[in-house]
Amino acid sequence: MTKDQLFAFAQHITPQKTLSRVIGKIAECENTWVKNTFISQFVKKYQVDMSEAVNSDPLSYRNFNDFFTRAIRPELRPICNEENSIACPADGAISQLGKIEHGTLFQAKGHYYSLTSLLGGDASLSNQFLGGSFATVYLSPKDYHRVHMPLTGKLTKMIHIPGKLFSVNKVTAEQIPNVFARNERTVCLFDTEAGPMAVILVGAMIVASIETVWAGQVTPFNKNVVTWDYDQLSKININKGEEMGRFKLGSTAIVLFGKNAINWEESLQAETPTKMGMQFGQVIKQ
Repeated sequence: MTKDQLFAFAQHITPQKTLSRVIGKIAECENTWVKNTFISQFVKKYQVDMSEAVNSDPLSYRNFNDFFTRAIRPELRPICNEENSIACPADGAISQLGKIEHGTLFQAKGHYYSLTSLLGGDASLSNQFLGGSFATVYLSPKDYHRVHMPLTGKLTKMIHIPGKLFSVNKVTAEQIPNVFARNERTVCLFDTEAGPMAVILVGAMIVASIETVWAGQVTPFNKNVVTWDYDQLSKININKGEEMGRFKLGSTAIVLFGKNAINWEESLQAETPTKMGMQFGQVIKQ
């Protein structure tokens, strides 16, 4: 068994949810010694660049989660303003991006996963994105962990889908099939100038929770798929570049658009580093 296979196997036998909840409790702890030890070791291990943060003193945060979801200085992440431009939703790196072909998305090394499964089994919803485009951005532990809007949009639906909590790094994506469609996740649907857009926040090992700006903490929620429909009266509109959600400990964001709606930037490919707000693609004007 290779090192990568052993890493994947270990995740199958690890009590994922129990471990994640325990780490989540520690991450919320406000005891000075506990939180400062946790934060100091994290900054050292992952070489976190605190000079980018609005508050650059890591030990001044109330707890680890406040440090982890720290705000970044806005001048360091300008939002692309070219005509028809799409903004990158998060700091991190491209895991994969491309076309949604035959109702599947490319994961890694010959692994594909179902669009319908990713969206919680709703075939009518997945039909909106058949033949469309997807991009998967992996947020590493050192990255800024807020997710922002690629385009201005009106919220129409949110779906919480319970699941596993496998790691979502490159090794796991290459070793565990359907990992993004198996993990706990929150699907957020918007109407935009490019038509329907989905931003999917995927949970992972030791991710304590996923939050959205309109609903607060969404995960962990319960053991069933839960859907929130936002009618015309809700009027939840979020502008391009504004925060729409965040991870308390890191994970992955997946963006979906419909057929013939957008083109990704030609320079983007697997493992390309990303910064929130950079130009990610262009809307195709009909």
